[in-house]
Amino acid sequence: MTPEQIRNEKLAQKVIKGLKSRHFEAWYCPTKEEAKKQILSLIKKDDIIGWGGSATLTQIGVMDEIKNGSYPNIINRDNATTPEEKIKMFRQSLLSDTFLTGTNAITEDGELLNIDGNGNRVAAIAYGPTQVIVACGMNKVVPDLHAAYTRARNIAAPINSQRFEINTPCKITGSCADCKSPDSICNVFVHTRQSRPQGRIKVILIGENLGF
Repeated sequence: MTPEQIRNEKLAQKVIKGLKSRHFEAWYCPTKEEAKKQILSLIKKDDIIGWGGSATLTQIGVMDEIKNGSYPNIINRDNATTPEEKIKMFRQSLLSDTFLTGTNAITEDGELLNIDGNGNRVAAIAYGPTQVIVACGMNKVVPDLHAAYTRARNIAAPINSQRFEINTPCKITGSCADCKSPDSICNVFVHTRQSRPQGRIKVILIGENLGF
Protein backbone atom coordinates (compact mmCIF):
# COMPACT_ATOMS: atom_id res chain seq x y z
CA MET A 1 0.00 0.00 0.00
CA THR A 2 1.12 3.54 -0.72
CA PRO A 3 1.32 6.14 2.06
CA GLU A 4 -1.77 7.81 0.60
CA GLN A 5 -3.72 4.54 0.66
CA ILE A 6 -2.70 3.92 4.26
CA ARG A 7 -3.76 7.43 5.25
CA ASN A 8 -7.09 7.12 3.40
CA GLU A 9 -7.94 3.88 5.17
CA LYS A 10 -7.13 5.32 8.59
CA LEU A 11 -9.04 8.56 7.99
CA ALA A 12 -11.98 6.66 6.52
CA GLN A 13 -12.41 4.73 9.76
CA LYS A 14 -12.69 8.02 11.66
CA VAL A 15 -15.27 9.33 9.18
CA ILE A 16 -17.27 6.09 9.28
CA LYS A 17 -17.34 6.19 13.07
CA GLY A 18 -18.71 9.72 12.87
CA LEU A 19 -21.29 8.75 10.24
CA LYS A 20 -22.55 5.78 12.23
CA SER A 21 -22.84 7.92 15.35
CA ARG A 22 -25.14 10.14 13.27
CA HIS A 23 -27.31 7.20 12.15
CA PHE A 24 -25.97 6.91 8.61
CA GLU A 25 -24.93 3.54 7.21
CA ALA A 26 -21.37 3.69 5.93
CA TRP A 27 -18.70 1.62 4.15
CA TYR A 28 -15.14 2.18 3.01
CA CYS A 29 -14.07 0.79 -0.35
CA PRO A 30 -10.40 1.21 -1.31
CA THR A 31 -11.09 1.09 -5.07
CA LYS A 32 -13.68 2.21 -7.62
CA GLU A 33 -14.43 -1.41 -8.47
CA GLU A 34 -15.23 -2.31 -4.86
CA ALA A 35 -17.34 0.82 -4.49
CA LYS A 36 -19.37 -0.03 -7.58
CA LYS A 37 -20.03 -3.54 -6.28
CA GLN A 38 -21.07 -2.23 -2.85
CA ILE A 39 -23.45 0.36 -4.28
CA LEU A 40 -25.14 -2.07 -6.66
CA SER A 41 -25.61 -4.55 -3.80
CA LEU A 42 -27.84 -1.98 -2.08
CA ILE A 43 -30.19 -1.55 -5.06
CA LYS A 44 -33.03 -3.93 -5.89
CA LYS A 45 -33.58 -4.70 -9.56
CA ASP A 46 -37.17 -3.44 -9.44
CA ASP A 47 -36.39 -0.23 -7.53
CA ILE A 48 -37.52 3.06 -8.99
CA ILE A 49 -34.14 4.79 -9.33
CA GLY A 50 -33.43 8.50 -9.58
CA TRP A 51 -30.18 10.42 -9.34
CA GLY A 52 -28.53 13.78 -9.04
CA GLY A 53 -25.68 14.83 -11.27
CA SER A 54 -22.57 13.07 -9.96
CA ALA A 55 -19.18 12.81 -11.63
CA THR A 56 -18.16 10.30 -8.96
CA LEU A 57 -20.94 7.84 -9.81
CA THR A 58 -20.05 8.14 -13.49
CA GLN A 59 -16.32 7.65 -12.85
CA ILE A 60 -16.84 4.44 -10.86
CA GLY A 61 -19.14 2.96 -13.52
CA VAL A 62 -22.38 2.91 -11.55
CA MET A 63 -24.31 5.09 -13.99
CA ASP A 64 -23.39 2.92 -16.99
CA GLU A 65 -24.58 -0.13 -15.05
CA ILE A 66 -27.85 1.54 -14.04
CA LYS A 67 -28.57 2.66 -17.61
CA ASN A 68 -27.65 -0.62 -19.37
CA GLY A 69 -31.16 -2.05 -19.19
CA SER A 70 -30.80 -4.26 -16.13
CA TYR A 71 -32.86 -1.85 -14.06
CA PRO A 72 -36.24 -1.29 -15.74
CA ASN A 73 -37.55 1.51 -13.53
CA ILE A 74 -35.06 4.35 -13.91
CA ILE A 75 -35.98 8.02 -14.10
CA ASN A 76 -33.48 8.99 -16.77
CA ARG A 77 -33.47 12.76 -16.91
CA ASP A 78 -30.91 12.60 -19.72
CA ASN A 79 -33.77 11.50 -21.98
CA ALA A 80 -35.84 14.62 -21.31
CA THR A 81 -36.58 16.50 -24.54
CA THR A 82 -37.75 19.77 -22.95
CA PRO A 83 -36.90 21.73 -19.79
CA GLU A 84 -40.43 21.06 -18.56
CA GLU A 85 -40.00 17.30 -18.94
CA LYS A 86 -36.70 17.43 -17.04
CA ILE A 87 -38.34 19.33 -14.17
CA LYS A 88 -41.09 16.69 -14.08
CA MET A 89 -38.41 14.00 -13.77
CA PHE A 90 -36.74 15.96 -10.96
CA ARG A 91 -40.03 15.82 -9.08
CA GLN A 92 -40.58 12.13 -9.84
CA SER A 93 -37.14 11.37 -8.39
CA LEU A 94 -38.32 12.65 -5.02
CA LEU A 95 -40.56 9.57 -4.84
CA SER A 96 -37.94 7.05 -5.95
CA ASP A 97 -37.01 3.93 -4.00
CA THR A 98 -33.30 4.67 -4.47
CA PHE A 99 -31.70 8.04 -5.12
CA LEU A 100 -28.04 8.11 -6.15
CA THR A 101 -25.81 11.10 -5.57
CA GLY A 102 -22.35 12.33 -4.75
CA THR A 103 -21.58 14.93 -2.11
CA ASN A 104 -19.64 18.18 -2.25
CA ALA A 105 -17.97 17.63 1.11
CA ILE A 106 -18.05 15.42 4.17
CA THR A 107 -16.53 16.28 7.54
CA GLU A 108 -14.26 14.01 9.50
CA ASP A 109 -17.06 13.81 12.08
CA GLY A 110 -19.57 12.55 9.50
CA GLU A 111 -21.64 15.54 8.37
CA LEU A 112 -22.54 16.10 4.70
CA LEU A 113 -22.58 19.47 2.94
CA ASN A 114 -24.16 19.89 -0.49
CA ILE A 115 -24.73 22.84 -2.77
CA ASP A 116 -27.24 22.98 -5.63
CA GLY A 117 -28.46 25.21 -8.41
CA ASN A 118 -32.07 24.04 -8.80
CA GLY A 119 -32.36 22.32 -5.43
CA ASN A 120 -33.65 18.99 -6.77
CA ARG A 121 -30.59 17.00 -5.67
CA VAL A 122 -30.41 18.39 -2.16
CA ALA A 123 -34.19 18.09 -1.79
CA ALA A 124 -33.94 14.35 -2.46
CA ILE A 125 -31.11 13.99 0.03
CA ALA A 126 -33.20 15.72 2.68
CA TYR A 127 -36.55 14.00 2.12
CA GLY A 128 -38.52 11.77 -0.21
CA PRO A 129 -36.66 8.75 -1.61
CA THR A 130 -36.77 5.59 0.51
CA GLN A 131 -32.98 5.36 0.48
CA VAL A 132 -30.22 7.74 -0.60
CA ILE A 133 -26.85 6.31 -1.62
CA VAL A 134 -23.97 8.78 -1.47
CA ALA A 135 -20.66 8.06 -3.23
CA CYS A 136 -17.70 10.07 -1.95
CA GLY A 137 -14.01 10.06 -2.85
CA MET A 138 -11.61 10.64 0.02
CA ASN A 139 -10.56 13.94 -1.60
CA LYS A 140 -13.85 15.40 -0.36
CA VAL A 141 -13.20 14.72 3.33
CA VAL A 142 -12.58 17.97 5.23
CA PRO A 143 -11.86 18.72 8.89
CA ASP A 144 -15.09 20.54 9.80
CA LEU A 145 -18.23 22.25 8.54
CA HIS A 146 -16.49 25.57 7.84
CA ALA A 147 -14.03 23.74 5.58
CA ALA A 148 -16.97 21.95 3.94
CA TYR A 149 -18.59 25.26 2.94
CA THR A 150 -15.23 26.53 1.71
CA ARG A 151 -14.73 23.43 -0.41
CA ALA A 152 -18.24 23.56 -1.88
CA ARG A 153 -17.97 27.24 -2.83
CA ASN A 154 -14.34 27.47 -3.91
CA ILE A 155 -13.59 24.04 -5.39
CA ALA A 156 -16.75 22.14 -6.30
CA ALA A 157 -18.82 25.01 -7.72
CA PRO A 158 -16.16 26.65 -9.92
CA ILE A 159 -15.24 23.27 -11.41
CA ASN A 160 -18.85 22.19 -11.90
CA SER A 161 -19.65 25.51 -13.59
CA GLN A 162 -17.32 24.54 -16.44
CA ARG A 163 -19.72 21.71 -17.33
CA PHE A 164 -22.68 23.98 -18.02
CA GLU A 165 -23.66 26.69 -20.50
CA ILE A 166 -24.01 29.37 -17.86
CA ASN A 167 -22.82 32.93 -17.33
CA THR A 168 -21.31 33.24 -13.86
CA PRO A 169 -18.07 34.80 -12.58
CA CYS A 170 -16.70 31.39 -11.55
CA LYS A 171 -17.30 30.09 -15.07
CA ILE A 172 -15.07 32.89 -16.38
CA THR A 173 -12.41 33.15 -13.67
CA GLY A 174 -12.50 29.75 -11.94
CA SER A 175 -12.99 31.49 -8.60
CA CYS A 176 -16.10 32.08 -6.49
CA ALA A 177 -17.33 35.71 -6.46
CA ASP A 178 -20.32 35.11 -4.17
CA CYS A 179 -22.43 36.16 -7.15
CA LYS A 180 -26.15 36.77 -7.50
CA SER A 181 -26.24 35.73 -11.13
CA PRO A 182 -29.51 34.17 -12.34
CA ASP A 183 -27.32 31.33 -13.62
CA SER A 184 -25.75 30.70 -10.20
CA ILE A 185 -25.37 27.04 -9.23
CA CYS A 186 -24.93 28.02 -5.57
CA ASN A 187 -28.54 28.71 -4.65
CA VAL A 188 -29.38 26.04 -2.09
CA PHE A 189 -27.15 24.60 0.64
CA VAL A 190 -28.12 21.53 2.65
CA HIS A 191 -26.17 20.51 5.73
CA THR A 192 -27.09 16.93 6.63
CA ARG A 193 -26.21 16.55 10.31
CA GLN A 194 -27.85 13.15 10.82
CA SER A 195 -29.81 10.53 8.87
CA ARG A 196 -33.47 10.17 9.73
CA PRO A 197 -34.90 7.59 9.55
CA GLN A 198 -31.82 5.73 10.76
CA GLY A 199 -29.95 4.15 7.86
CA ARG A 200 -31.92 5.96 5.15
CA ILE A 201 -28.76 7.66 3.90
CA LYS A 202 -25.95 5.28 3.02
CA VAL A 203 -22.45 6.64 2.44
CA ILE A 204 -19.77 4.82 0.48
CA LEU A 205 -16.31 6.32 1.00
CA ILE A 206 -13.89 5.50 -1.79
CA GLY A 207 -10.13 5.52 -1.37
CA GLU A 208 -9.47 7.48 -4.55
CA ASN A 209 -9.71 11.06 -5.78
CA LEU A 210 -13.10 11.28 -7.48
CA GLY A 211 -15.56 13.94 -8.52
CA PHE A 212 -15.16 17.65 -7.92
